[in-house]
Amino acid sequence: MTIEQIAQVAHEVNKAYCQAIGDYSQVEWAEAPQWQKDSAISGVKFHLDNPNKGPEDAHAEWARHKMAEGWSYGETKDVFKKQHPALIEYSQLPVEIKAKDYFFRQLVHSLKKFL
Repeated sequence: MTIEQIAQVAHEVNKAYCQAIGDYSQVEWAEAPQWQKDSAISGVKFHLDNPNKGPEDAHAEWARHKMAEGWSYGETKDVFKKQHPALIEYSQLPVEIKAKDYFFRQLVHSLKKFL
């Protein structure tokens, strides 16, 4: 298993979870734009390099990367305007969005033994 494969699994779990909560905006890994794949790969690397960091730390790192790439807060996700509703403090995120950070972290830590 590679880091990219772990990122792919995490992406697909996130897609399935999003669908379960009524969000059908996520595409399969094979159809995902490269920036989205790179974001998942960065998330995997973050957790591998920082095994004791929690979901809130990963969210802060994700937000830092997004803002460095020109993204800002927006009420809805808009890849053309580079706006995202999750670009807020972790404590302000709805619980169903926080859950995605927990799933991602757990997947990385569960699959890292196969690297």
